[in-house]
Amino acid sequence: MLYVLLGVLVLAVIVTFTSVKIVPQASVKIIERLGRYHMTAGAGLNIIIPFFDSVRNTIDLREQIMRTQRQPVITRDNVTMEVDCVVYWQVLDPIKVTYEISDVNRALDQLALSSLRNIIGDLDLDHTLAGRDLVNTQIRAAMDQATDRWGVKITRVELMDIDPPDEIKVTMERQMTAERGRRAVILEAEGMKQAAILRAEGEQQAAIAQAEGAKQAAILEAEGQGQARLRIAEGEAEAFNAMVTALGSAEAATNYLVALKYLESLGTMGDGSDRTIFLPYEATGILSALGGLRELLGAPPLGR
Repeated sequence: MLYVLLGVLVLAVIVTFTSVKIVPQASVKIIERLGRYHMTAGAGLNIIIPFFDSVRNTIDLREQIMRTQRQPVITRDNVTMEVDCVVYWQVLDPIKVTYEISDVNRALDQLALSSLRNIIGDLDLDHTLAGRDLVNTQIRAAMDQATDRWGVKITRVELMDIDPPDEIKVTMERQMTAERGRRAVILEAEGMKQAAILRAEGEQQAAIAQAEGAKQAAILEAEGQGQARLRIAEGEAEAFNAMVTALGSAEAATNYLVALKYLESLGTMGDGSDRTIFLPYEATGILSALGGLRELLGAPPLGR
């Protein structure tokens, strides 16, 4: 009887352990009942019927990474190079990935290699090296279309290493050196051009500033001369008014000034070595007018 109880207890423990399934977070288990799909067990505690239900597969729902092996690829211009890539993928339908494909990892690896050969084979070497983003996008689109029926989503594809032959590397290095030299010459020419432009602009600005300064100086000089003439004219006008007041009339003042100017002219005429002076007839009238003015002012007559 004791052995029977122990056997029942052991059987109960086995049944309990086989009927309880704990699924980790971000994972699911495919449960089959009598060989057929029964349910998808989510994260947490799940109870199944022992001996009838069984776990077919455990699927990780997180994004996964797979790196392909390096393989030789021939470009459109017949250059053989070794290429590999990294594929980021995620399971969207655990049922399809369990029943539609036997080995999803191997299938993805082979699909990535074939997609690499097909896409890079349509490109030449320069476009392959310069258009990594385009190649990545095309490989991802081609793989994603094929893996849709497997319940797998290709999220991203990245080319890792592109290793062309040694002779191609030497040619590329020479080409890069020549390109750098060409850019250096262009930059030097551009610098000389900009320097010449700046120098010409500076000379132009200096000439403009010099002309503007000369213009302002001429304007100020003209204004100064005009003000000086105005002051002289104002002084002469005041002197003439005073003379008019002293002589009694404008005509007398005018005759006086004309006589003075005439005498100044006669004085300059007599400065030379020749002392002979010819006086015009009108001079007698002016001198008599000058004598009359002196008498009017109370001064002694000329010649006394």
